[in-house]
Amino acid sequence: MSASTSSSRGTSQEMVAPLLAGLAIAATAYAGRYSIQAWQAFKARPSVPRMRKFYDGGFQTTMTRREAALILGIRERTPVDKVKEAHRRVMVANHPDAGGSHYLASKINEAKDLMLGKTKGGSSAF
Repeated sequence: MSASTSSSRGTSQEMVAPLLAGLAIAATAYAGRYSIQAWQAFKARPSVPRMRKFYDGGFQTTMTRREAALILGIRERTPVDKVKEAHRRVMVANHPDAGGSHYLASKINEAKDLMLGKTKGGSSAF
């Protein structure tokens, strides 16, 4: 009996190796299929611009702190250095020397002045 027991053990061990190899191949195939589907979904996604969207509404007759903050793309309680940084960023994008509008530049400057407390609003040249 010991001879038949040892031969059956050898046979079961010999059968396990191909089974494990088959499982490894199947798992690799499923992982590859999932990767291809994920890549195709990634390529098919709509392209979203990476730039922040600036304020695109109409202007009020007298500028408020809320409107000034929207124009500069900041919060109403932003520190002075952040206001100046935001002003510079928006002015670079809209400066009249770079093809921007004089009207927008005056509104951006008015928003900065209002946020820095230099004016009470409504002092646009236009």
